[in-house]
Amino acid sequence: MAAGVGNGDGGESRSLLDRMIDRMTVQRNALAWAERAVAGRDGLVLEVGLGKGRTFDHLRHLFPPRDILVFDMWVRVPPELTPDEDRLFVGDFKETMPAAAERFGRCARLAHADFGSTDRNHDAAQAAWLAPLIDALVLPGGVVLSDRPLDRPNWTRLDLPSDERWTYHAWRVER
Repeated sequence: MAAGVGNGDGGESRSLLDRMIDRMTVQRNALAWAERAVAGRDGLVLEVGLGKGRTFDHLRHLFPPRDILVFDMWVRVPPELTPDEDRLFVGDFKETMPAAAERFGRCARLAHADFGSTDRNHDAAQAAWLAPLIDALVLPGGVVLSDRPLDRPNWTRLDLPSDERWTYHAWRVER
């Protein structure tokens, strides 16, 4: 995927609705790709950012036998989209993710982080401290999927199917 193409930075002449549809479609396609990438391999799923619960609900359909650990600052979803209490970590990621890593260790086969905003500087700063927190929870050979670039020395970039509408990123954790 070409960086900066159709990534919702406000420079497009498309409507907000069209951009939202593009983002959701590319995200759904990236998650389907990730499902195939981790098929047949043990491990939990991480959802970094519950938001409105749409992706969490989709992950439950894609990975019905897998536990999903969910992280967010707050819970603003209806009860049917609320993760089980022992799989929900509410609060600052800088506190909840290390606590989960202490409890579960490297446990995830897939981590999904959808944290992008319209402020690229904020997103880059968040990515810098978020990537190590995700890394501490992902098994070697696991996949990290995100709407923003993340960087770890032990992650290898993976090619997602090309889609110019929105940029999505994937990596394999090597160790």
